[in-house]
Amino acid sequence: MGSSEERVVAVIMVGGPTKGTRFRPLSLNIPKPLFPLAGQPMVHHPISACKKIPNLAQIYLIGFYEEREFAIYVSSISNELRIPVRYLKEDKPHGSAGGLYNFRDLLMEDSPSHIFLLNCDVCCSFPLPEMLEAHRRYGGMGTILVSKVSAETASEFGELVADPETNELLHYTEKPETFVSDRINCGVYVFTPDIFNAIQGVSTQRKDRANLRRVSSFEALQPVNRSLPTDFVRLDQDILTPLAGKKQLYTYETMDFWEQIKTPGMSLKCSGLYLAQYSSTSPHLLASGDGSKTATISGDVYIHPSAKVHPTAKIGPNVSISANARIGAGARLISCIILDDVEIKENAVVIHAIVGWKSSIGRWSRVQVSNGDG
Repeated sequence: MGSSEERVVAVIMVGGPTKGTRFRPLSLNIPKPLFPLAGQPMVHHPISACKKIPNLAQIYLIGFYEEREFAIYVSSISNELRIPVRYLKEDKPHGSAGGLYNFRDLLMEDSPSHIFLLNCDVCCSFPLPEMLEAHRRYGGMGTILVSKVSAETASEFGELVADPETNELLHYTEKPETFVSDRINCGVYVFTPDIFNAIQGVSTQRKDRANLRRVSSFEALQPVNRSLPTDFVRLDQDILTPLAGKKQLYTYETMDFWEQIKTPGMSLKCSGLYLAQYSSTSPHLLASGDGSKTATISGDVYIHPSAKVHPTAKIGPNVSISANARIGAGARLISCIILDDVEIKENAVVIHAIVGWKSSIGRWSRVQVSNGDG
């Protein structure tokens, strides 16, 4: 274990409005990181997981959204968790590692011994204290959270090979064309500040190569030689791949759930995973009722305190009901997300769907999406 004086900071990459287009139309009305899963904004889940990190000094959100879009949320979550949360807007794309490096002076203000890096569109149990403990045992520069997936889906992610005894990262390749491994990168990392030297090294190499190319104008015109900007550094291709097998990077495998939230359909699945997690982590957030004085609740259900649900309604499993929603008599809700100010009228049925803000579902209507795409 580390010294009690050691400080830790956490960085959550939240993207921007030009990214995550597969999440539309949901992200047209609200920044994707603020879309509710299990009754809480998507970014709330990794933020609340960071709260459990020992000696956490600060949480930073880095993205391309305008600061005003996050101002209210950042203020409220800072007060709720009593941990400083700050939003930092990137001026231009720097890549997943370059974005971290761009704010290195701010991130190092608290002189942290370790820096967590998380992607906002990841859904998992975030075993961050366990990762930190393993990382300290390994003694490397960084530790990557990994998960085992089916061989059929592995190529959609960064595949990796680790030493079965030491957990050292031996090989890493991003979305390979041929099968490499059923272990994938979960998009959750912990690094020592040495990561900044590694990122700077990539930028320096790019500058040196650019200077060499100027010797031959013919070579500079060839497409294969057109390099990325020197300050654009990708964590996967530019850091993980070249440092694999050099006793600098290690892996920590999670046996718990892991998903990536790219589409509306996945948000429905991930909302259900977080609701199920509440039973052990936050049972007070789950609704209950037997139909006598309150609605009949089955399975894991979240109901916002301001929502009005008729006692004869049947809710669950996997249902999240947002602020000021009104659920009428005899309504039946299964595996769905009901957003703010929605009205579900008497005897309506909603199954495997996301009902958008201020929508109204008429009496005896049935809304069902067979493939779960919301």
